[in-house]
Amino acid sequence: MTAQKVRKVVIVGGGTAGWVAAASVAKLLGKNLDISLIESDEIGTVGVGEATIPTLITLHQLLKIDEREFMAAVQGTFKLGISFENWRDVGKDYIHSFGFTGKDCWAAGFVHFWLKARAQGNTADFGEYCTELMAAKANKFAVFKPDGLNYAYHMDASLYAKFMRKIAEQHGCKRIEGKIIEVGTNADTGFIEHVQLASGQKVEGDLFIDCSGFRALLIGETLNTDYEDWSKWLPCDSAIAVQTRSVAEPIPYTRSIARAAGWQWRIPLQSRVGNGHVFCSKYISDEEATQTLLNNIEGEVLTEPRVIKFRTGQRTQHWNKNCIALGLAGGFVEPLESTSIHMVQSGILRLLRMFPFEGVNEPYVKEFNKQMSDEFHFIRDFIVLHYHVTEREDTEFWRHCKTMEIPESLQHRIDMFKQTGSVFHKIGDLFAENSWTQVMLGQGLVPEQHHPIVDMMSDDELKAFMHSIKSSVDHVVGQLPSHQEFISRYCKAGAM
Repeated sequence: MTAQKVRKVVIVGGGTAGWVAAASVAKLLGKNLDISLIESDEIGTVGVGEATIPTLITLHQLLKIDEREFMAAVQGTFKLGISFENWRDVGKDYIHSFGFTGKDCWAAGFVHFWLKARAQGNTADFGEYCTELMAAKANKFAVFKPDGLNYAYHMDASLYAKFMRKIAEQHGCKRIEGKIIEVGTNADTGFIEHVQLASGQKVEGDLFIDCSGFRALLIGETLNTDYEDWSKWLPCDSAIAVQTRSVAEPIPYTRSIARAAGWQWRIPLQSRVGNGHVFCSKYISDEEATQTLLNNIEGEVLTEPRVIKFRTGQRTQHWNKNCIALGLAGGFVEPLESTSIHMVQSGILRLLRMFPFEGVNEPYVKEFNKQMSDEFHFIRDFIVLHYHVTEREDTEFWRHCKTMEIPESLQHRIDMFKQTGSVFHKIGDLFAENSWTQVMLGQGLVPEQHHPIVDMMSDDELKAFMHSIKSSVDHVVGQLPSHQEFISRYCKAGAM
Protein backbone atom coordinates (compact mmCIF):
# COMPACT_ATOMS: atom_id res chain seq x y z
CA MET A 1 0.00 0.00 0.00
CA THR A 2 2.93 2.32 0.75
CA ALA A 3 6.67 1.86 0.76
CA GLN A 4 7.16 4.51 3.43
CA LYS A 5 8.88 2.91 6.40
CA VAL A 6 7.18 3.35 9.77
CA ARG A 7 9.39 5.14 12.24
CA LYS A 8 7.05 7.73 13.80
CA VAL A 9 4.01 6.44 15.67
CA VAL A 10 1.40 8.96 16.82
CA ILE A 11 -1.27 7.87 19.32
CA VAL A 12 -4.29 10.17 19.43
CA GLY A 13 -6.08 10.09 22.77
CA GLY A 14 -5.07 9.01 26.26
CA GLY A 15 -7.26 7.07 28.67
CA THR A 16 -6.89 3.33 29.05
CA ALA A 17 -6.68 2.56 25.32
CA GLY A 18 -4.11 5.26 24.55
CA TRP A 19 -1.76 4.62 27.43
CA VAL A 20 -1.94 0.81 27.23
CA ALA A 21 -1.07 1.14 23.53
CA ALA A 22 1.74 3.58 24.29
CA ALA A 23 3.23 1.42 27.06
CA SER A 24 3.07 -1.74 24.95
CA VAL A 25 4.52 -0.31 21.74
CA ALA A 26 7.17 1.71 23.59
CA LYS A 27 8.36 -1.11 25.83
CA LEU A 28 8.17 -4.00 23.35
CA LEU A 29 9.14 -2.27 20.07
CA GLY A 30 10.18 1.21 21.10
CA LYS A 31 13.93 1.12 20.49
CA ASN A 32 13.32 1.46 16.75
CA LEU A 33 10.50 3.98 16.92
CA ASP A 34 9.67 7.60 17.73
CA ILE A 35 6.41 7.39 19.74
CA SER A 36 4.22 10.27 20.85
CA LEU A 37 0.79 10.43 22.44
CA ILE A 38 -1.47 13.46 22.09
CA GLU A 39 -4.14 14.13 24.66
CA SER A 40 -6.00 17.20 25.81
CA ASP A 41 -6.74 17.99 29.42
CA GLU A 42 -9.97 19.60 28.16
CA ILE A 43 -11.33 16.30 26.82
CA GLY A 44 -12.38 13.78 29.45
CA THR A 45 -12.16 10.03 28.98
CA VAL A 46 -15.09 7.63 29.36
CA GLY A 47 -13.06 5.65 31.91
CA VAL A 48 -15.81 3.56 33.48
CA GLY A 49 -14.37 0.18 32.50
CA GLU A 50 -13.18 -1.14 35.82
CA ALA A 51 -13.59 -4.90 35.38
CA THR A 52 -11.35 -7.12 33.28
CA ILE A 53 -11.02 -10.75 32.19
CA PRO A 54 -8.03 -13.11 32.71
CA THR A 55 -6.41 -12.34 29.33
CA LEU A 56 -5.08 -9.03 30.70
CA ILE A 57 -2.59 -11.02 32.78
CA THR A 58 -0.89 -12.14 29.53
CA LEU A 59 -0.19 -8.55 28.47
CA HIS A 60 1.05 -7.67 31.95
CA GLN A 61 3.47 -10.62 31.84
CA LEU A 62 4.82 -9.42 28.48
CA LEU A 63 5.35 -5.96 29.97
CA LYS A 64 6.92 -7.52 33.10
CA ILE A 65 4.48 -5.71 35.37
CA ASP A 66 4.70 -6.60 39.04
CA GLU A 67 1.18 -7.66 40.02
CA ARG A 68 1.39 -6.47 43.61
CA GLU A 69 2.68 -3.04 42.62
CA PHE A 70 0.02 -2.73 39.90
CA MET A 71 -2.86 -3.79 42.18
CA ALA A 72 -1.83 -1.39 44.93
CA ALA A 73 -1.52 1.46 42.42
CA VAL A 74 -5.00 0.94 40.89
CA GLN A 75 -6.86 0.24 44.18
CA GLY A 76 -7.45 -3.22 42.73
CA THR A 77 -9.42 -6.21 43.91
CA PHE A 78 -9.63 -9.67 42.38
CA LYS A 79 -12.37 -11.03 40.14
CA LEU A 80 -13.38 -14.68 39.80
CA GLY A 81 -16.42 -14.11 37.61
CA ILE A 82 -19.71 -12.25 37.25
CA SER A 83 -22.91 -12.75 39.22
CA PHE A 84 -25.93 -12.43 36.91
CA GLU A 85 -28.94 -11.49 39.00
CA ASN A 86 -32.52 -11.37 37.63
CA TRP A 87 -31.34 -12.19 34.10
CA ARG A 88 -33.04 -15.54 33.70
CA ASP A 89 -36.01 -14.19 35.66
CA VAL A 90 -36.60 -11.91 38.61
CA GLY A 91 -35.15 -13.59 41.70
CA LYS A 92 -33.09 -16.14 39.76
CA ASP A 93 -29.30 -15.71 39.92
CA TYR A 94 -26.21 -17.54 38.67
CA ILE A 95 -22.47 -16.93 38.38
CA HIS A 96 -20.45 -17.05 35.17
CA SER A 97 -17.02 -17.84 36.57
CA PHE A 98 -13.54 -18.13 35.14
CA GLY A 99 -11.68 -21.42 35.00
CA PHE A 100 -13.10 -24.86 34.35
CA THR A 101 -16.04 -26.80 35.67
CA GLY A 102 -15.49 -30.48 36.45
CA LYS A 103 -13.46 -32.61 34.05
CA ASP A 104 -14.11 -32.98 30.34
CA CYS A 105 -13.35 -36.11 28.34
CA TRP A 106 -12.09 -36.27 24.75
CA ALA A 107 -15.58 -36.65 23.28
CA ALA A 108 -17.76 -34.52 25.51
CA GLY A 109 -17.69 -31.72 28.05
CA PHE A 110 -18.35 -32.17 31.76
CA VAL A 111 -21.92 -30.91 31.33
CA HIS A 112 -22.84 -34.31 29.82
CA PHE A 113 -21.71 -36.13 32.98
CA TRP A 114 -23.57 -33.59 35.09
CA LEU A 115 -26.76 -34.03 33.03
CA LYS A 116 -26.81 -37.78 33.56
CA ALA A 117 -25.99 -37.45 37.27
CA ARG A 118 -28.83 -34.93 37.56
CA ALA A 119 -31.25 -37.34 35.92
CA GLN A 120 -30.20 -39.91 38.54
CA GLY A 121 -31.07 -37.59 41.41
CA ASN A 122 -27.85 -35.63 42.00
CA THR A 123 -29.05 -32.22 43.21
CA ALA A 124 -25.73 -30.33 43.06
CA ASP A 125 -25.71 -27.30 40.76
CA PHE A 126 -23.35 -27.34 37.78
CA GLY A 127 -21.35 -24.53 39.41
CA GLU A 128 -20.57 -26.59 42.51
CA TYR A 129 -17.92 -28.41 40.45
CA CYS A 130 -16.00 -25.19 39.69
CA THR A 131 -13.36 -24.00 42.18
CA GLU A 132 -13.46 -20.34 41.04
CA LEU A 133 -17.25 -20.17 41.30
CA MET A 134 -17.37 -21.67 44.77
CA ALA A 135 -14.51 -19.45 45.96
CA ALA A 136 -16.43 -16.42 44.67
CA LYS A 137 -19.56 -17.48 46.58
CA ALA A 138 -17.49 -18.03 49.73
CA ASN A 139 -15.81 -14.60 49.31
CA LYS A 140 -12.36 -16.24 49.28
CA PHE A 141 -9.29 -15.73 47.14
CA ALA A 142 -5.54 -16.34 46.85
CA VAL A 143 -2.85 -16.32 44.17
CA PHE A 144 -1.04 -19.65 44.24
CA LYS A 145 0.94 -21.83 41.83
CA PRO A 146 0.86 -24.27 40.15
CA ASP A 147 -2.74 -24.81 39.05
CA GLY A 148 -4.00 -21.77 40.90
CA LEU A 149 -7.28 -19.95 40.41
CA ASN A 150 -8.13 -18.32 37.09
CA TYR A 151 -8.79 -14.68 37.88
CA ALA A 152 -8.92 -11.12 36.60
CA TYR A 153 -9.01 -7.66 38.17
CA HIS A 154 -11.32 -4.89 39.30
CA MET A 155 -9.48 -1.59 39.06
CA ASP A 156 -9.76 2.19 38.86
CA ALA A 157 -9.50 2.91 35.11
CA SER A 158 -8.06 6.41 35.54
CA LEU A 159 -5.35 5.12 37.92
CA TYR A 160 -4.61 2.33 35.45
CA ALA A 161 -4.09 4.88 32.65
CA LYS A 162 -1.63 6.75 34.93
CA PHE A 163 0.17 3.50 35.75
CA MET A 164 0.58 2.65 32.05
CA ARG A 165 1.59 6.23 31.23
CA LYS A 166 4.51 5.89 33.61
CA ILE A 167 5.71 2.75 31.78
CA ALA A 168 5.25 4.42 28.39
CA GLU A 169 7.24 7.50 29.36
CA GLN A 170 10.00 5.41 30.95
CA HIS A 171 10.44 3.79 27.54
CA GLY A 172 10.59 6.96 25.52
CA CYS A 173 7.00 7.82 24.65
CA LYS A 174 6.48 11.60 24.56
CA ARG A 175 3.19 13.05 25.79
CA ILE A 176 1.98 16.10 23.85
CA GLU A 177 -0.73 18.18 25.49
CA GLY A 178 -3.14 19.76 23.05
CA LYS A 179 -6.42 19.70 21.21
CA ILE A 180 -6.39 18.53 17.60
CA ILE A 181 -8.14 20.99 15.27
CA GLU A 182 -7.16 19.53 11.91
CA VAL A 183 -6.01 16.25 10.40
CA GLY A 184 -3.86 16.42 7.26
CA THR A 185 -4.04 13.62 4.68
CA ASN A 186 -2.06 12.89 1.51
CA ALA A 187 -3.98 13.99 -1.58
CA ASP A 188 -2.91 10.90 -3.56
CA THR A 189 -2.96 8.04 -1.04
CA GLY A 190 -5.43 9.36 1.53
CA PHE A 191 -2.95 8.37 4.26
CA ILE A 192 -2.84 10.58 7.36
CA GLU A 193 0.32 12.70 7.35
CA HIS A 194 -0.08 14.95 10.38
CA VAL A 195 -2.40 16.36 13.00
CA GLN A 196 -2.45 20.03 13.88
CA LEU A 197 -3.04 21.27 17.41
CA ALA A 198 -4.84 24.42 18.55
CA SER A 199 -1.43 25.75 19.63
CA GLY A 200 -0.31 25.67 15.98
CA GLN A 201 2.01 22.69 16.52
CA LYS A 202 1.99 20.12 13.73
CA VAL A 203 2.69 16.51 14.70
CA GLU A 204 3.75 14.31 11.79
CA GLY A 205 3.62 10.51 11.77
CA ASP A 206 3.93 7.39 9.64
CA LEU A 207 1.42 5.32 11.62
CA PHE A 208 -1.48 6.70 13.64
CA ILE A 209 -3.34 4.88 16.43
CA ASP A 210 -6.82 6.27 17.04
CA CYS A 211 -7.72 6.10 20.74
CA SER A 212 -10.05 9.09 20.63
CA GLY A 213 -13.04 7.21 22.01
CA PHE A 214 -16.52 7.32 20.52
CA ARG A 215 -15.58 10.42 18.53
CA ALA A 216 -13.24 8.30 16.36
CA LEU A 217 -11.47 11.44 15.12
CA LEU A 218 -9.13 9.64 12.72
CA ILE A 219 -10.80 6.34 11.74
CA GLY A 220 -14.29 7.85 11.55
CA GLU A 221 -14.27 11.62 11.02
CA THR A 222 -11.14 11.73 8.84
CA LEU A 223 -11.08 8.41 6.97
CA ASN A 224 -14.89 7.94 6.93
CA THR A 225 -14.65 4.26 7.84
CA ASP A 226 -18.13 2.72 7.94
CA TYR A 227 -19.66 1.44 11.16
CA GLU A 228 -21.51 -1.88 11.46
CA ASP A 229 -24.48 -1.14 13.72
CA TRP A 230 -25.61 -3.94 16.08
CA SER A 231 -28.33 -2.09 17.96
CA LYS A 232 -31.06 -4.38 16.55
CA TRP A 233 -29.55 -7.17 18.69
CA LEU A 234 -28.11 -5.03 21.48
CA PRO A 235 -30.71 -2.29 22.04
CA CYS A 236 -29.09 -0.61 25.05
CA ASP A 237 -27.69 2.76 23.96
CA SER A 238 -26.93 4.61 27.20
CA ALA A 239 -25.02 4.20 30.44
CA ILE A 240 -24.82 6.13 33.69
CA ALA A 241 -21.78 5.80 35.94
CA VAL A 242 -21.37 6.82 39.56
CA GLN A 243 -18.85 6.00 42.28
CA THR A 244 -19.69 5.32 45.92
CA ARG A 245 -17.70 4.84 49.09
CA SER A 246 -17.31 1.21 50.22
CA VAL A 247 -19.58 0.10 53.03
CA ALA A 248 -18.38 -3.51 53.20
CA GLU A 249 -15.42 -5.71 52.32
CA PRO A 250 -15.00 -6.17 48.56
CA ILE A 251 -16.36 -9.36 47.01
CA PRO A 252 -14.23 -11.23 44.41
CA TYR A 253 -16.72 -10.90 41.56
CA THR A 254 -18.61 -8.31 39.53
CA ARG A 255 -22.35 -7.99 40.04
CA SER A 256 -24.61 -7.58 37.02
CA ILE A 257 -28.20 -6.96 38.10
CA ALA A 258 -30.89 -6.92 35.42
CA ARG A 259 -33.31 -4.00 35.67
CA ALA A 260 -36.57 -3.15 33.87
CA ALA A 261 -34.89 -1.71 30.75
CA GLY A 262 -31.27 -2.80 31.07
CA TRP A 263 -28.87 -3.79 33.84
CA GLN A 264 -26.76 -2.40 36.66
CA TRP A 265 -23.12 -3.13 37.40
CA ARG A 266 -21.40 -3.10 40.77
CA ILE A 267 -17.61 -3.34 40.84
CA PRO A 268 -15.86 -3.29 44.23
CA LEU A 269 -12.44 -1.63 44.59
CA GLN A 270 -10.38 -1.33 47.77
CA SER A 271 -11.87 1.94 48.97
CA ARG A 272 -14.81 2.61 46.68
CA VAL A 273 -17.33 0.94 44.40
CA GLY A 274 -17.93 1.55 40.72
CA ASN A 275 -21.64 1.53 39.85
CA GLY A 276 -23.45 1.96 36.59
CA HIS A 277 -26.73 1.45 34.77
CA VAL A 278 -26.75 0.36 31.13
CA PHE A 279 -30.17 0.93 29.55
CA CYS A 280 -32.21 1.41 26.42
CA SER A 281 -33.52 4.99 26.06
CA LYS A 282 -36.49 3.71 24.04
CA TYR A 283 -37.96 2.18 27.21
CA ILE A 284 -36.76 4.51 29.98
CA SER A 285 -35.71 8.17 30.18
CA ASP A 286 -32.26 9.33 31.32
CA GLU A 287 -33.86 10.79 34.45
CA GLU A 288 -35.71 7.57 35.34
CA ALA A 289 -32.61 5.50 34.63
CA THR A 290 -30.51 7.76 36.87
CA GLN A 291 -33.06 7.48 39.66
CA THR A 292 -33.16 3.68 39.27
CA LEU A 293 -29.40 3.59 39.76
CA LEU A 294 -29.37 5.98 42.73
CA ASN A 295 -32.17 3.98 44.39
CA ASN A 296 -30.10 0.80 44.15
CA ILE A 297 -26.64 1.76 45.39
CA GLU A 298 -25.03 1.70 48.81
CA GLY A 299 -22.67 4.18 50.43
CA GLU A 300 -21.93 7.86 50.02
CA VAL A 301 -22.04 9.05 46.39
CA LEU A 302 -18.59 10.35 45.42
CA THR A 303 -19.20 11.55 41.85
CA GLU A 304 -22.00 13.20 39.90
CA PRO A 305 -23.93 10.67 37.81
CA ARG A 306 -23.14 11.20 34.14
CA VAL A 307 -24.93 9.79 31.12
CA ILE A 308 -22.85 8.29 28.29
CA LYS A 309 -24.50 7.63 24.93
CA PHE A 310 -23.23 4.84 22.68
CA ARG A 311 -24.08 2.71 19.65
CA THR A 312 -23.08 -0.94 19.74
CA GLY A 313 -21.17 -2.25 16.76
CA GLN A 314 -17.76 -2.07 15.14
CA ARG A 315 -15.87 -0.37 12.32
CA THR A 316 -15.92 -2.28 9.05
CA GLN A 317 -12.13 -1.79 9.12
CA HIS A 318 -10.16 -1.49 12.36
CA TRP A 319 -7.04 -0.77 10.28
CA ASN A 320 -7.66 1.65 7.42
CA LYS A 321 -4.73 3.07 5.42
CA ASN A 322 -2.11 4.03 8.05
CA CYS A 323 -4.57 4.30 10.94
CA ILE A 324 -5.46 1.64 13.51
CA ALA A 325 -8.43 2.13 15.82
CA LEU A 326 -8.28 0.80 19.38
CA GLY A 327 -10.89 0.92 22.10
CA LEU A 328 -14.15 2.77 21.57
CA ALA A 329 -12.95 4.29 18.28
CA GLY A 330 -12.90 0.77 16.76
CA GLY A 331 -16.11 -0.59 18.21
CA PHE A 332 -18.15 -1.11 21.32
CA VAL A 333 -19.97 -4.15 22.63
CA GLU A 334 -21.51 -3.13 25.93
CA PRO A 335 -19.56 -3.97 29.11
CA LEU A 336 -21.68 -6.93 30.22
CA GLU A 337 -18.78 -9.42 30.08
CA SER A 338 -15.95 -6.90 30.71
CA THR A 339 -14.47 -7.23 27.21
CA SER A 340 -13.59 -3.57 26.43
CA ILE A 341 -10.06 -3.55 27.85
CA HIS A 342 -9.52 -7.04 26.41
CA MET A 343 -10.27 -5.77 22.90
CA VAL A 344 -7.76 -2.94 23.35
CA GLN A 345 -5.15 -5.48 24.43
CA SER A 346 -6.15 -7.84 21.63
CA GLY A 347 -5.70 -5.12 19.02
CA ILE A 348 -2.32 -4.11 20.46
CA LEU A 349 -0.97 -7.67 20.47
CA ARG A 350 -2.08 -8.14 16.85
CA LEU A 351 -0.44 -4.86 15.89
CA LEU A 352 2.81 -5.87 17.58
CA ARG A 353 2.82 -9.15 15.64
CA MET A 354 2.05 -7.44 12.33
CA PHE A 355 3.87 -4.17 12.88
CA PRO A 356 4.49 -2.54 9.47
CA PHE A 357 8.12 -1.44 9.93
CA GLU A 358 8.75 -1.56 6.17
CA GLY A 359 5.51 0.21 5.27
CA VAL A 360 1.79 -0.50 5.47
CA ASN A 361 1.00 -3.59 3.38
CA GLU A 362 -2.32 -5.07 2.25
CA PRO A 363 -1.90 -8.65 3.62
CA TYR A 364 -1.29 -7.38 7.17
CA VAL A 365 -4.20 -4.94 6.96
CA LYS A 366 -6.58 -7.64 5.70
CA GLU A 367 -5.48 -10.19 8.32
CA PHE A 368 -5.66 -7.67 11.16
CA ASN A 369 -9.18 -6.61 10.13
CA LYS A 370 -10.38 -10.19 9.76
CA GLN A 371 -9.10 -11.23 13.18
CA MET A 372 -10.51 -8.15 14.92
CA SER A 373 -13.88 -8.46 13.18
CA ASP A 374 -14.17 -12.19 13.95
CA GLU A 375 -13.43 -11.60 17.62
CA PHE A 376 -15.95 -8.75 17.84
CA HIS A 377 -18.58 -11.01 16.26
CA PHE A 378 -17.89 -13.83 18.75
CA ILE A 379 -18.22 -11.40 21.67
CA ARG A 380 -21.38 -9.88 20.19
CA ASP A 381 -23.07 -13.29 19.99
CA PHE A 382 -22.10 -14.14 23.56
CA ILE A 383 -23.55 -10.86 24.88
CA VAL A 384 -26.77 -11.21 22.85
CA LEU A 385 -27.19 -14.70 24.36
CA HIS A 386 -27.69 -13.17 27.84
CA TYR A 387 -30.54 -10.97 26.65
CA HIS A 388 -32.31 -13.38 24.34
CA VAL A 389 -32.34 -16.64 26.29
CA THR A 390 -34.47 -15.44 29.17
CA GLU A 391 -37.72 -16.30 30.89
CA ARG A 392 -38.45 -12.64 31.63
CA GLU A 393 -41.59 -11.14 30.12
CA ASP A 394 -42.35 -8.59 32.84
CA THR A 395 -41.41 -5.45 30.85
CA GLU A 396 -41.58 -4.33 27.25
CA PHE A 397 -37.78 -4.31 27.07
CA TRP A 398 -37.44 -7.96 28.11
CA ARG A 399 -40.32 -9.04 25.87
CA HIS A 400 -38.47 -7.43 22.96
CA CYS A 401 -35.18 -9.17 23.86
CA LYS A 402 -36.83 -12.56 24.25
CA THR A 403 -38.64 -12.42 20.89
CA MET A 404 -36.14 -10.53 18.72
CA GLU A 405 -34.43 -12.19 15.78
CA ILE A 406 -30.81 -13.03 16.58
CA PRO A 407 -27.73 -13.62 14.42
CA GLU A 408 -27.77 -16.96 12.65
CA SER A 409 -24.38 -17.82 14.16
CA LEU A 410 -25.83 -17.51 17.67
CA GLN A 411 -29.04 -19.37 16.81
CA HIS A 412 -26.92 -22.30 15.64
CA ARG A 413 -25.05 -22.43 18.98
CA ILE A 414 -28.30 -22.28 20.96
CA ASP A 415 -29.97 -25.00 18.88
CA MET A 416 -26.94 -27.27 19.14
CA PHE A 417 -26.69 -26.90 22.93
CA LYS A 418 -30.43 -27.37 23.46
CA GLN A 419 -30.62 -30.50 21.35
CA THR A 420 -27.23 -32.13 22.04
CA GLY A 421 -25.60 -30.40 25.02
CA SER A 422 -22.58 -29.62 22.86
CA VAL A 423 -20.56 -26.43 22.52
CA PHE A 424 -17.76 -26.57 19.96
CA HIS A 425 -15.06 -23.99 20.57
CA LYS A 426 -14.28 -21.91 17.52
CA ILE A 427 -10.75 -20.66 16.85
CA GLY A 428 -10.59 -17.00 17.84
CA ASP A 429 -13.60 -17.20 20.17
CA LEU A 430 -12.71 -15.43 23.40
CA PHE A 431 -15.22 -17.47 25.39
CA ALA A 432 -14.51 -21.17 25.83
CA GLU A 433 -16.95 -24.06 26.18
CA ASN A 434 -17.29 -23.61 29.95
CA SER A 435 -18.39 -19.97 29.56
CA TRP A 436 -21.07 -20.77 26.99
CA THR A 437 -22.28 -23.71 29.09
CA GLN A 438 -22.48 -21.71 32.34
CA VAL A 439 -24.45 -18.89 30.74
CA MET A 440 -26.82 -21.10 28.75
CA LEU A 441 -27.60 -23.22 31.81
CA GLY A 442 -27.82 -20.09 33.96
CA GLN A 443 -30.31 -18.51 31.58
CA GLY A 444 -32.49 -21.63 31.77
CA LEU A 445 -31.47 -23.53 28.64
CA VAL A 446 -31.15 -27.22 29.59
CA PRO A 447 -29.99 -29.76 26.95
CA GLU A 448 -32.43 -32.46 25.92
CA GLN A 449 -29.83 -35.24 25.97
CA HIS A 450 -26.31 -36.14 27.05
CA HIS A 451 -23.51 -37.63 24.96
CA PRO A 452 -23.66 -41.47 24.88
CA ILE A 453 -20.00 -41.76 25.96
CA VAL A 454 -21.18 -40.97 29.49
CA ASP A 455 -23.10 -44.26 29.46
CA MET A 456 -19.76 -46.12 29.34
CA MET A 457 -19.58 -45.36 33.07
CA SER A 458 -21.63 -47.42 35.48
CA ASP A 459 -23.95 -45.52 37.81
CA ASP A 460 -21.57 -46.14 40.73
CA GLU A 461 -18.57 -44.97 38.71
CA LEU A 462 -20.41 -41.78 37.72
CA LYS A 463 -21.40 -41.16 41.33
CA ALA A 464 -17.78 -41.59 42.49
CA PHE A 465 -16.49 -39.40 39.64
CA MET A 466 -18.85 -36.55 40.53
CA HIS A 467 -18.16 -36.90 44.25
CA SER A 468 -14.37 -36.78 43.79
CA ILE A 469 -14.55 -33.54 41.77
CA LYS A 470 -16.87 -31.83 44.27
CA SER A 471 -14.71 -32.96 47.20
CA SER A 472 -11.61 -31.56 45.49
CA VAL A 473 -13.34 -28.19 44.91
CA ASP A 474 -14.56 -28.06 48.51
CA HIS A 475 -11.07 -28.90 49.79
CA VAL A 476 -9.34 -26.11 47.81
CA VAL A 477 -11.96 -23.49 48.72
CA GLY A 478 -11.71 -24.53 52.37
CA GLN A 479 -7.98 -23.73 52.38
CA LEU A 480 -8.34 -20.20 50.94
CA PRO A 481 -8.18 -17.00 52.99
CA SER A 482 -10.91 -14.39 52.69
CA HIS A 483 -10.63 -12.01 49.73
CA GLN A 484 -10.08 -9.01 52.04
CA GLU A 485 -7.49 -10.84 54.11
CA PHE A 486 -5.52 -11.71 50.97
CA ILE A 487 -5.66 -8.15 49.58
CA SER A 488 -4.49 -6.68 52.91
CA ARG A 489 -1.49 -8.98 52.88
CA TYR A 490 -0.69 -8.97 49.17
CA CYS A 491 -1.49 -5.62 47.54
CA LYS A 492 -3.05 -3.11 49.92
CA ALA A 493 -3.32 0.32 48.28
CA GLY A 494 -0.92 2.84 49.79
CA ALA A 495 1.21 0.09 51.32
CA MET A 496 3.79 0.02 48.52
